[in-house]
Amino acid sequence: MTIRYEINPPRVIQDRVLSHKEVQISLKKIQKRIKSINSLCDGIHLTDSVLGIPRISPITTGALLRTDGIKLDITASLRVRDRNITALTQSVYDAILLGLDGLLILKGDEPPSGPKDSKLVPSDIVRHFQDLGFDKNLDFFLSISANPDFAKIQKKIDAEPTGFVTQVIQSPEQVFRLVDYLKPQGFKVIPCVMIPSEKNAKSASMVKVDFAAYQDDVIDFIKEIYKSTRDVLITSPNDFKSAQKTLAGIKRLKRK
Repeated sequence: MTIRYEINPPRVIQDRVLSHKEVQISLKKIQKRIKSINSLCDGIHLTDSVLGIPRISPITTGALLRTDGIKLDITASLRVRDRNITALTQSVYDAILLGLDGLLILKGDEPPSGPKDSKLVPSDIVRHFQDLGFDKNLDFFLSISANPDFAKIQKKIDAEPTGFVTQVIQSPEQVFRLVDYLKPQGFKVIPCVMIPSEKNAKSASMVKVDFAAYQDDVIDFIKEIYKSTRDVLITSPNDFKSAQKTLAGIKRLKRK
């Protein structure tokens, strides 16, 4: 069972540009959190400027974790919306050299300022890097809706990524449908589950997820999904304590 935990690298801009010292303090906080769950999960996924708000590079953050001796599987998101092919290629080289395990190539949210759309398409970028042979050293993933129209995602399938990371799901049936269609074609399916809590309610509302379907026993919910995928991504954007508690519960389950 591969349990991954999603974490956002520190912002570099809040209501102002943060000083180097403030960024370092934020990084240390992230490192401390990851060390505290190091024994509770199998992988860490680092996001890339969620909502377009500038953050420290997830690849740089991943490198710091490797330097810290974190041996978990480390993957990172890589936005194409505000990067050109040269910058993306450098990021892939860096990910390989710094010891990351995989990249989730996605469009990314529109930033509040700066370049709005490079016109690059994630599936084209994955195919480009596959053709260059980078997939020999790095897994490439694409994002997928929890309820996709399979006829409309053929281009993503044709890109032949290692697998697909779903948007936040809220029922096992969503996962079963994805697995039935994608696994026979050789793709990994990594469903994303948001931890139900009051602190995460606003984030859930933004992505139209209703906690009611699984909030009474999130661990059983994750267990049911795991039976099909053997891989789950846990996200808890505003509630680390609840995520830590859930990860501990899953760890106990894995020991049985």
